[in-house]
Amino acid sequence: MNKILTQINDVMYTYVLIILLVGVGIYFTIRTRCVQLRLIKDAIRSLLEKADTGQDGTKKVSSFQALMISTASRVGTGNIAGIATAIAAGGPGAVFWMWLMAVIGGASAFVESTLAQIYKVKEGNQFRGGPSYYMEKALGKRWLGVLFSVLLIICFAYGFNGLQAFNISSAMEYYIEDYSNTIYPVILGLILAAATAAVIWGGVHRIGFITSVLVPVMATVYILIGIVTMILHIRELPHVFAMILENAFDFQAMAGGLAGSAVVIGIKRGLFSNEAGMGSAPNASASAEVDHPVKQGLVQVISVFIDTLLICSSTAMMLLVSGVEGIPEVLDGIPFVQAAISANVGNWGIHFITFSIFAFAFSSLVGNYYYAESNILFIKNNKKLLFFFRVTCIIAVFLGTQADFSLMWNIADITMGCMAIVNIAVIFLLGGIVLKTLDNYETQKKEGRSPKFKGSDIGLSDTIWK
Repeated sequence: MNKILTQINDVMYTYVLIILLVGVGIYFTIRTRCVQLRLIKDAIRSLLEKADTGQDGTKKVSSFQALMISTASRVGTGNIAGIATAIAAGGPGAVFWMWLMAVIGGASAFVESTLAQIYKVKEGNQFRGGPSYYMEKALGKRWLGVLFSVLLIICFAYGFNGLQAFNISSAMEYYIEDYSNTIYPVILGLILAAATAAVIWGGVHRIGFITSVLVPVMATVYILIGIVTMILHIRELPHVFAMILENAFDFQAMAGGLAGSAVVIGIKRGLFSNEAGMGSAPNASASAEVDHPVKQGLVQVISVFIDTLLICSSTAMMLLVSGVEGIPEVLDGIPFVQAAISANVGNWGIHFITFSIFAFAFSSLVGNYYYAESNILFIKNNKKLLFFFRVTCIIAVFLGTQADFSLMWNIADITMGCMAIVNIAVIFLLGGIVLKTLDNYETQKKEGRSPKFKGSDIGLSDTIWK
C-alpha cells in the first residue's frame, strides 16, 4: 500500500503539480503586472495596521496575526530538514530555483488570499473563509467546497500534525539512548498534546496571540543565526553564490535525468515549502479585519517571502558554507543540518537546531489546526462535532510522537496534491474577480484615497462587503 502511494505521490508532485503551480504562478504574475514585487511597500504598510475592537470588547484578528497564523503553518521542520534533503539530492542549484518559485508563487498567494477575503463570512465578532467558502459562494458548488474541506482536514489535522509531532519526538534521539524504546515518547506525547489542547481550546484569538509571539521570535533567532554563520564565513560567500548559480544551470546534469535535477528538486521544495497556490493559507487570510481585500492578499505575499527567501535561505547558507557535503539517504535531512551547524559554530549548534525543530513544529501544529477547524465549521457548525474533532486532533498529536507516520505522510501528501489541483482550477476561474478588485484598490490610491472596498464596486452582491 505504501509503495503504491509513494509512486502516485512521485508522479503527482514531479509532473502534474509542478506544471500547474508554476503555470498559474507565471499566469497571475503577468496578469497582475508582478503585484508581489510592485506593491511590496503597500504590503508592509498593511501589515502594520491594527485591528479594531468589537462591540463586546474582544479584539478582532489583525493582518499581522493572520500573517503569523499562515506563517506558523508554512514554517515547519521542512524549512530545516526539507532544505537539507533538497541540497543533498539536487545540489546547491536547487536553492536558486527555490528562490525563483517564491517570487513566482507570490502572485498565486496574492490571488487566493484576496479571494478568501472577498468571500469570507462573519460569525459574531470573527471572520472565517478560505477556498471552500469561495467555491460555494462564487461558483455555487458547495459539494466542491466540502470535498476540499475533507481533503484539507485529512492532510493538515492528522497527516501533517502527526508528522510534526514525530519530528519533535525524533529530535530527542540525539540526547536519550535507545529513545524510541523508552517511556519518554509517551511522556513527550502527553506534554505536547496538553500544550496543543490549551491553545486550540482558547479559540482563534489565543491561536493568533501564540503565533504572533512565537513565530516572530523563532524566525528572527533562526535568521540571525544564519546571518552570523554567513558573517563568520564571509570570504566563502562569493564561492557559495557562484556554486548555486553554476549548479542551477547545469544542463549536462539535467540531461542525465530531469526528475532528480536541481531544477525540479528546487522548484518542488520552493512550492511545497511556501504553499503558494495550495489553498491552505487563505484559511488564515480570511480571519483578518481589513478595509480592502487586496491588503490581506499583499500581506500573504510577505509570508511566502519570509518562509522561502529568509528562513529556507538561512538553512541553505548554514549548509553550504560549512563544507559538509550532503549525501542522499546517508547524510541528509536533520543529520545533515546537525553536522553542518556543528562544523560552523560547534556542538552548541546542535542544541539550537533541536530548539528550532521544537519551535517550528509546535507553531505548525497550531497553524495547521486552525486551517482544519475553519473547514470543519464549513462542513457543519456544530459544537459537539467540533469538540469531537478537537479530541481526535489531540490524539493524532499524542500518537505522532510514538510512531513513524510514513503511510499517513504519503496520504497527507496525496490529499494536499488533490487539494492544490482543485484550488488551482478554481482560482484560475475566479482570477478575473481578483483583477477587478486590484484595479479598484489601485484606482482609489491614484485618487489619493485610503482604499475601502464595496462588493457593488465590482458588481458583487453576495458578500459581506456592503
